[in-house]
Amino acid sequence: MNKKYWIVIIGLFGVLACSKEMIDRFAGFQQPVNFPEPVYNIAGNEVTKEAFELGRKLFYEPRLSRNNTVSCGSCHIQSSAFTQHGHDVSHGIDDRLGRRNSPPIMNLAWMPAFMWDGGVFDLDLQPIVPITAHEEMDETIPNILNKLRSHTDYPGLYQKAFGSSEITTATTMKALSQFMIMCISSDSKYDSVMRGKSSFTVEEQAGYTLFKQKCNSCHSEPLFTDNAFRNNGIAIGLNNDEGRSEVTLNPLDRYKFKVPSLRNVQFTAPYMHDGRFLYSGSRVRSL
Repeated sequence: MNKKYWIVIIGLFGVLACSKEMIDRFAGFQQPVNFPEPVYNIAGNEVTKEAFELGRKLFYEPRLSRNNTVSCGSCHIQSSAFTQHGHDVSHGIDDRLGRRNSPPIMNLAWMPAFMWDGGVFDLDLQPIVPITAHEEMDETIPNILNKLRSHTDYPGLYQKAFGSSEITTATTMKALSQFMIMCISSDSKYDSVMRGKSSFTVEEQAGYTLFKQKCNSCHSEPLFTDNAFRNNGIAIGLNNDEGRSEVTLNPLDRYKFKVPSLRNVQFTAPYMHDGRFLYSGSRVRSL
């Protein structure tokens, strides 16, 4: 064979070996340099490659639903920045309709509360809500643990992840959390500018200046949310969802919902807690 072809083949194997090395390298949770300290207790659930991979498998596991048809990934679709698309509110088993639009799961390590109404304050507990909700996955925690225990793969995966083949609520939720906190959005053009690696165009700079004047008080940088609950004045939804007040029982919290992050807004339509807006009204580039 021609010497030139041998050089190409050797070079190709070198690229493949390098690619495999990059895939095998797992750095765990890394805080972006322009982000604040995470709220989630990383030290209490240190991210490992094995537990992360278990969490990812569980995230796409339909056995977490009563009829084994719906997974977390059914409503949190990766190509849509881990939210849904195609309909306004979430669809669960038997095509049951939820009350709200599925929020994206990016940058959860920096969130002090979850759900549109803030009804959950610990990420390790958050998956229990959709798993047990009648209109979503309609399952019980004891049932899903039994399903996982009877599966040929899971005991071994738990052994690798946590040093024990015992499948518990705590380890299951911690694995899911490890996957979710690794869904970090921090490499947009905005982030590159903030890190001094690039600069805005004239139009982008004008938009950024306008954004800071009009929007930044609620959609605060760098996460583009202040994680507060606000009534933004839109009309009451068709299902009269009262939002935050259903959690606090405070009438002053009626129709308040969590301020969503604007990161990946290009991909997260439809918008608002009930998905009433299918289009942002302008051409947007993700933050």
